[in-house]
Amino acid sequence: MIQSILSVLWFQWSLLFGVGLLASYRWLTATYDFFKEKGVPYDNPVIFFGNMKSRIFRQESMFDLFKRFYMKYKDYNYYGFFDVRNPNMMICNRDLIKQIAVKDFDYFVNHRTILDAQAEPLFGNSLFFLQDQKWRDMRATLSPAFTGSKMRLMFQMVNECGHKASKYLRTQADSKGPIEMDLMDFFTRFTNDVIAICAFGVEINSLTEKDNHFYNMSRKATNFTGLTALKFFLFSNFPRLMRLLRIRLFDESYANTFSSLVLDTMEERITKGTLRPDMINLLLEARKGTVQVADLGTMDSNEGFATVEEAKVGQKAVSRHWTDDDLVSQCFLFFIAGFLPSSILMCFCAHEVMENPDVQKKLIEEIDHVREELGDNPLTYDVLQKMKYMDMVMSETLRKWPPTMAIDRVCSKPYVLRNKDGDGVKLNRGDIVSIPIVGLHHNPDYFPEPDKFIPERFSDENRNNIKPLTYLPFGIGPRGCIGSRFALMESKAILFHLLSQFTFEASPKTRVPLEAAKSEFHLLPEGGSWMNLKPRS
Repeated sequence: MIQSILSVLWFQWSLLFGVGLLASYRWLTATYDFFKEKGVPYDNPVIFFGNMKSRIFRQESMFDLFKRFYMKYKDYNYYGFFDVRNPNMMICNRDLIKQIAVKDFDYFVNHRTILDAQAEPLFGNSLFFLQDQKWRDMRATLSPAFTGSKMRLMFQMVNECGHKASKYLRTQADSKGPIEMDLMDFFTRFTNDVIAICAFGVEINSLTEKDNHFYNMSRKATNFTGLTALKFFLFSNFPRLMRLLRIRLFDESYANTFSSLVLDTMEERITKGTLRPDMINLLLEARKGTVQVADLGTMDSNEGFATVEEAKVGQKAVSRHWTDDDLVSQCFLFFIAGFLPSSILMCFCAHEVMENPDVQKKLIEEIDHVREELGDNPLTYDVLQKMKYMDMVMSETLRKWPPTMAIDRVCSKPYVLRNKDGDGVKLNRGDIVSIPIVGLHHNPDYFPEPDKFIPERFSDENRNNIKPLTYLPFGIGPRGCIGSRFALMESKAILFHLLSQFTFEASPKTRVPLEAAKSEFHLLPEGGSWMNLKPRS
């Protein structure tokens, strides 16, 4: 009798397990015929991993994965890529890139929603994840903070941070000799101090105060390893489950601490009547509804080649009421975007300068010439912007090592993706398209010898030879990076101050050639960015 009952139970559990396994298989593979039905070339996905198996098992960096797929399909108009089970239409054709990101932008306004305000209020309310009209209004609200005139005002604070950082290192070197250091640590501390003063009006020296609260908050916000990396992966592929379980990317205590930092600073400004050219002041104006919409469609004539010429998103005044959560989220985005991506750009730039002595020599000559012309006067934003070779070096770094490896858009209504031959692929609401920036930047048809670091590609004589829509370091169209001016400004400033005092040389820990780390979520150098800083006489 007992044996019969156990047999029945075993059968029932086996049946349930089998049905569950079959249902899981059907769900995981439900999208795997997406590109086949549309006649789009693609690599067969592996169940549960899609085309990401080598990345998930840390056999290949995301940088190299995107580049490898692009190089395989670069002669097609588009190709398919499976991010686990999410089909992603990767666009190769330059005309189609312009069609999606600029001409037919109204069909592709939004990014793919990984985190929304319900799942992660601190990040989900930020400009990057906002959608449709709310995104347009927030973009127009924040735009005044990133005009050339505001950069000039903020540059005084950025320049002082750069001056203090290089002076600190020079003092260390004068007593100890050449400094061997991981520049990633140095640059994150520099950008932390820049964000603290430019966004919050807080003066910090993270080189002397190693364990300051602001720096620790920055590190935690950008540490996409371990449990945080797992949660982000789950948000990307199982968003409904994560919302059902009420799991947040950042714990509640961290979110409350950051919110208090922003809101307390705003209240202190109101009480004291303090006015500063920073993010907090802009948010206060937004709260009062006094922000004037800025036109970012025109760049200053002396702005660098890499700066995004941002498309207009509307010229009407914004009358929307912004909640405290909305405003805190924008500050958080500026907080993390200004901390790590800029540090990564500085890191790769310094390494390429070190690895190419002829480039370093030319750049130091330009810096010395500027210093001689300045005399006892401080460096200014306009002087920095006129440094042509500096801009060439920065532009080539962004070409070879774009921090944003690909940008996505979500189709918002039925659309036909047509090429010059008249052929087309029908897209439906919710379908994802992406532009593989790292692939475009490494296409030898656009950039001969793409793995070589050649700043002269961006000289006055050569930059007109760069084909439109092949160089997109900060994205393209209305959803291009709003902070490109700021990122370039702080990156150029610290490079100016460091090379005024030091030369970059290889150390025993330096990795040559430079490779993208396989174990990191972000684009980071494998093995760190170690080198010697040798004091100049």
